[in-house]
Formats: sequence, C-alpha cells, structure tokens
Amino acid sequence: QVQLQESGGGSVQAGGSLRLSCAAAGYSYMGWFRQAPGKEREGVATIESAGSRTYAYSVKDRFTISRDNAKNTLYLQMINLNLEDTAMYYCARRRSTGGLCVSSVDYWGQGTQVTVSS
Repeated sequence: QVQLQESGGGSVQAGGSLRLSCAAAGYSYMGWFRQAPGKEREGVATIESAGSRTYAYSVKDRFTISRDNAKNTLYLQMINLNLEDTAMYYCARRRSTGGLCVSSVDYWGQGTQVTVSS
C-alpha cells in the first residue's frame, strides 16, 4: 500500500525559504503538486528515477525537487517564496507518463500547508 507523508510546511514571510519532505516516496515517478484556496490543484515539479526533472514555469529557478533514494524521501526546496505560493502542497506518486498533469497521479499524500505572508 502506498502511504506518502509530507512534512516541512509552515508560515514564512515573502522572500523566505522552506523545504518540504515526503517519506515513503521511493517510487520511480514522483512529484509535488499544490492547491491554493479556490483554485484547481496544479503540478509544481516532477522527478523520475533517471533524474530528469520538470518544473512549472511559475516556480522554475526558485524550487528544486530532489530525492534521497537511500531514505526513500522526496524533497522540495523552495526559495524566494511569494504570496502566490501559498497553498496546500501534496506529494504524489505518478504514473509513468503525464508530467505535471494532475491526472498523472495515482496516489496522493495528505498534504502540508505553506503560507507566505507579506
């Protein structure tokens, strides 16, 4: 059974940084997604076992997705956070195709809240 558990969310001022972690994430195709209040869930970053990464345009050059295979842990390092990054962030296992598409996900974590204030 797939059980993904996120941690590391919190409140931060604009311009600050956070690192999210996702335990039990030792699958080939993984990703981070987020959902802001009143908005649809969207893909943020994905990673594959071979190491290739994909980022949403809005977070490119600010967010970095990585994984520690020995620890079965997925990470999302976020820097220079802005108000638009406020959302619930979800770790997800993806099917082999689909990239940042929400429909590519077959398992979701519970989510961790990130709140950015001015």
